[in-house]
Amino acid sequence: MPALIEVDAEIRRQSLAVSAAELHGCLCGWLAGGSTLKPDWLSRLLLDDSLPAPGPDSPLDRLAQVTAAQLGDRDFAFELLLPASDASLAERSGALFDWCRGFVGAFGMAAGAQPPLSEEGQEALTDLARLAAAQAQDEGDDSDEEALAEIEEFVRVAALLLHGDCVLAARHRQRLN
Repeated sequence: MPALIEVDAEIRRQSLAVSAAELHGCLCGWLAGGSTLKPDWLSRLLLDDSLPAPGPDSPLDRLAQVTAAQLGDRDFAFELLLPASDASLAERSGALFDWCRGFVGAFGMAAGAQPPLSEEGQEALTDLARLAAAQAQDEGDDSDEEALAEIEEFVRVAALLLHGDCVLAARHRQRLN
């Protein structure tokens, strides 16, 4: 996975109107909702036909390739692209909520109005939408740090669950037919 700073630099270079965390959330939601990774994924995801496809081995290309591989990995190696633990609570929580906003929006574009979700998947999507509407807090204590770590883990598992409902379950159903 490319470093957050590399992805941020490429986003600024291309003058994209998203943060690295939000872009990664978008990419994850897009893939979890059933879209496939094609060369023009960036322009399709950001709804801007003028965007060029990420160059081979560019930070955005590496981000897409690693993310797609992680989502399909049976070892649950999937990780969120977020600021490191030494960043402020406000920066980390803000990035997490940006990630959720990106995920929910792109998941809706990819999966449509009635995605084939399990009951757990429906609950996870509802919770992600609540997180997407949250605001970062400026400061906190150790209990806030612990809560953020738990929320990050929930978001990671929720994304995997939704990918499982929309992508992996569909593949399994195709094999059975």
